[in-house]
This record gives sequence, C-alpha cells and structure tokens, in this order.
Amino acid sequence: MATADMPLVTAARTGLADLADPVRAVGMQKYMKSTMPYRGVPSPERTVLSKQLFRDHVLPDVDTLVATALELWRGAKFREERYLAITLTGEKAYTSWQSTSLLPMYEEMIVTGAWWDYVDELAIRRIRPLLRADPVQLTPIMRSWSTNPDPWRRRTSVICQVTAKTAANTTLLSHCIEANINNPDFFLRKGIGWALRDYSKVDATWVREFIRTHPSLSPLSRREGSKYI
Repeated sequence: MATADMPLVTAARTGLADLADPVRAVGMQKYMKSTMPYRGVPSPERTVLSKQLFRDHVLPDVDTLVATALELWRGAKFREERYLAITLTGEKAYTSWQSTSLLPMYEEMIVTGAWWDYVDELAIRRIRPLLRADPVQLTPIMRSWSTNPDPWRRRTSVICQVTAKTAANTTLLSHCIEANINNPDFFLRKGIGWALRDYSKVDATWVREFIRTHPSLSPLSRREGSKYI
C-alpha cells in the first residue's frame, strides 16, 4: 500500500501554524460551532498556501494522493487541516485520477466530518462529478445513501446534483428527496430546499409541480425551493 507524502503533510501543518491568527480562530470556531479548534486562517490565505504546497510537493500516483489526504484528515488537530485535505483531493493536476475508487475516501470524510462545511464541498465538488462520470455505479449508491441511518450520507444524496443543471437526473433527485421528506433534521430539510431551488433555475415547471404534488414537504424546504419560482 502507498504511504502518505509526509513532507507535504508536515509542510501543510507548518504553513497553517505560520499563518495562524488566534483571535480570528476563536470567532471561526464559534461561527462553525466546531469542537475542533481553528488556526484562524481564512479561505484566501489557505488557497495561496495550498497552491504553493501542491507545486512544491507533486504526488506520484492516486494511492499516494489518498494516503496523504487521509493522513491530513485523520491526524487533524485544527479544522483548516481538513480543509486542505479536501482541497488536495480536488487538485487540478490530479483530475484524471478522479474515479469511483475514491468514493470510500470521500465517504469517510463525509461521515467523520459530519458537518455542513465539509459535507457540502464533498457532495457537490467531488461526488457530483463522479455521479456524472459514472451514473451506472453511483446512482444506486446515492439511492442507498438516501435512506442510510447517517444523516450526512442522506444530505449528500439530496444535494449531490446541485449545480448539475441540465445534467441532473430528476428521477434520482425525486427519490432522494422523497426518502427524506418527513425527516425532521434541519440540514436535510434545508438541503431539500437547496436542491429544489437550484434545479428551478433549469426547470421551474418541474420544481413547481414537484412542490405541488408533495404537500408533506416541510415549510423550510418549500420556502427554500420556491425562491426562484
């Protein structure tokens, strides 16, 4: 099995430490309601850091990518380390490595991350492209996630087609929403509304009819889904 690129991992953690802002970190942690502390490094500074890191440390193969991302993720003591792990998985230089073989890594991040900032990025920017590239394999997996006991797998199934536009599979979207339509979880209800709102930009008639024929949609989902129609 491949091992992680530890110089990259070390450089990532050192880079975040060098950019740390303890005062900002307190506010970031409070806003995100996170038990894991922050370094206090905002997104623009992380972007600059990640570009430099990934230029300086080029990975040789997909197995090393997975091992390195999971080392950053599992060993994280600050939330930004996990943000960098997700960013690494989507590095443009490794686009050709994206395949369903990465799904177990993304699933682990979704389940153990268990919060919207991680899950939404993974669902839309990692799972959605996999679904589009390999719908035969990914569609039944998303259908199964829609009824999984884990609420973050469920949310992923609902929102994984956000930004898919005309490529969205409305049969899958319907299934995943209907599987969660009576679930009281706030993030699921918000996710349903988001998914419907996003697709209404493509086909407002479809969304309007879906809302009309599903009276059990929560007020939150209905309100969010109707914003553009």
